[in-house]
Amino acid sequence: QVQLVESGGGLAQAGGSLRLSCAASARTSYAMGWFRQAPGKGREIVAAITWSGSSTYYADSVKGRFTISRDNAKNTVYLQMNSLKPEDTAVYYCVAGPRVGVSKYKYDVWGQGTQVTVSS
Repeated sequence: QVQLVESGGGLAQAGGSLRLSCAASARTSYAMGWFRQAPGKGREIVAAITWSGSSTYYADSVKGRFTISRDNAKNTVYLQMNSLKPEDTAVYYCVAGPRVGVSKYKYDVWGQGTQVTVSS
């Protein structure tokens, strides 16, 4: 089974930017995406992208601020996060699954997570 490794998390100020990367251990034709989990809350989808990159999904809370992309030659998906807000603070998880979906149960493979903290 393919494994996912996230990187790029850290601390940012409100209004700042971070870019998350997720490297898959092998070539995959799966859709990929990002979920996040804030303290005391459930996991919610942030963004997802089809294998071809032709279709994307964004949660309303991040539309216009975050951009998901992928480079299949590098088996890597990215999440560019701009105009960060304190409410974006969460552990961000990279995911892969047969197709794009909003439910966490649509995704078979999960990374270990990377912490993003946005200070006000």
